[in-house]
Amino acid sequence: MNWVTFFQQLMNGVSVGSLYALLAIGYTLVYGILGLINFAHSDVFMLGTYFAFFMMAIFLLPWWLSVLIGVALCAVVGMSIERVAYRPLRNAPRISALITAVGVSFFIENLGLVTVGARPKGFPRPDLMKNVYILLGARIQGVTFWVPVISILILFVLFYIVYRTKIGIAMRAVSRDMETTRLMGVDVDRIILYTFALGSALAGIGGVLWACKYPQINPLMGIFPGWKAFTAAVVGGIGNVVGAMLGGFIIGLAEILIVAFFPGLTGYRDAFVFTILIVFLLVRPGGLMGEAVREKV
Repeated sequence: MNWVTFFQQLMNGVSVGSLYALLAIGYTLVYGILGLINFAHSDVFMLGTYFAFFMMAIFLLPWWLSVLIGVALCAVVGMSIERVAYRPLRNAPRISALITAVGVSFFIENLGLVTVGARPKGFPRPDLMKNVYILLGARIQGVTFWVPVISILILFVLFYIVYRTKIGIAMRAVSRDMETTRLMGVDVDRIILYTFALGSALAGIGGVLWACKYPQINPLMGIFPGWKAFTAAVVGGIGNVVGAMLGGFIIGLAEILIVAFFPGLTGYRDAFVFTILIVFLLVRPGGLMGEAVREKV
């Protein structure tokens, strides 16, 4: 493999990894506060693409406005899921919340199949992502270049919210000790609602960027990206925002580069990713940046 080909594959890996990072952070935000894996998160990822698609197809809105509305609707869906499905089970046994999360995921997927059908739909790319750029002698598609650029900018905005705003400080406080934070006068329910909104908005953005990179959408499109993003969250240290971002890039690069160096293993691409998950669960279950935490009750 020459340098140009390697650089092209490296850019592909960074592009895919940035999308896994966006989705993984949504998982880790919710887990950090509630100790719950929100399995419906990958389906909100799918809903973001459909919201944006129908805004363009039915209401003929510009691409950027359709995406903004789609992301906002994803945030609303995330808050609705928390309010209707998870909040009533806040003090229930952990298994009840887990089963509910799986049930919500199946409900959204099957609702999508019934309402919009299983036939894939083509997702329009903006002109910006149709261009071809020459970088270090390599021909890089616009979507491969702009997806990680946009994703990294969004990640910087997220880190600012989490580490520099009052809501972010409250979110981190709730993740450390919910009851003490409540005693200090913080509206914990509202902070949890904001967390779901933020994580779901990230899923919506990730879904739209994924649809730009792979421009076919269907109601089950979030399943494999969701599992890989969950793997990324575990690898980085679930509950750790920086770790989730790092894990996303690691999984994306590993997935692309293993196929680039060993083309014969292309059919085992997904298996390789989930092998990484198994290895980390066996060897380092806390992830790269995880820490020992007490069980949330």
